[in-house]
Amino acid sequence: MPLQQETRMALIDRLREDLNQALRKGDKTRLSAIRLLISNINNAQIAKGAPMDDGDVIAVMNKQAKQHRESIEAFRKGNRPDLVAKEEAELAIVLDYLPQQMSREEIVAAARKVIEEVGAQGPGEKGKVMSKLMPQLKGKAPGAEINAIVTELLSG
Repeated sequence: MPLQQETRMALIDRLREDLNQALRKGDKTRLSAIRLLISNINNAQIAKGAPMDDGDVIAVMNKQAKQHRESIEAFRKGNRPDLVAKEEAELAIVLDYLPQQMSREEIVAAARKVIEEVGAQGPGEKGKVMSKLMPQLKGKAPGAEINAIVTELLSG
């Protein structure tokens, strides 16, 4: 079951349970996507040298979603619709486990609030805003989009 429907269970436990369900059902696409997720999470945990919390797991999932998007773009340029379809299906599965992404309007509202809190006046104070805003929005919005919005708000 996707994260939005069940949040009490740790994300990694939910992935392992869904892996077993996909195995029983013979869902090869879901099985492949979840195996890759679990593998990447395990590798990140080994690199970190400590157990991963849900925030760390979400960061790994965001990275994997980004890789799928880049692969989709590359396969489109290479005129490989078969591989585009496979990557899109796996991306959809990864996105099922990620928290709902914030809209541009929600990011702008959060950025304005932080800009007001820290009293930032211009682009030179972007660091103060970003250091406070990023932890609030981690996993809920792409960092590049947050950065662009803060730059735009402080410049305008």
